[in-house]
Amino acid sequence: MPALQERLLLLKSKTGALQQQIANAIGVSLRTYQRFEHGEREPTASTIIALAKFYGVSADYLLGLTDNPNPKA
Repeated sequence: MPALQERLLLLKSKTGALQQQIANAIGVSLRTYQRFEHGEREPTASTIIALAKFYGVSADYLLGLTDNPNPKA
């Protein structure tokens, strides 16, 4: 899921969030989050929702289905 990896790295960079902060916020271990970023593991639907809420973007944006991070805006 290359789009997800790219979006996670971009959003982390934009916000200045640390991997541990993100992992804590979405309820996964640090290593699990790192695996999402490296494409070694795909998040569950509930984790994608948690990531979208954490970053304030849509799940469609995270998944690469749209380039608009906030389609409702």
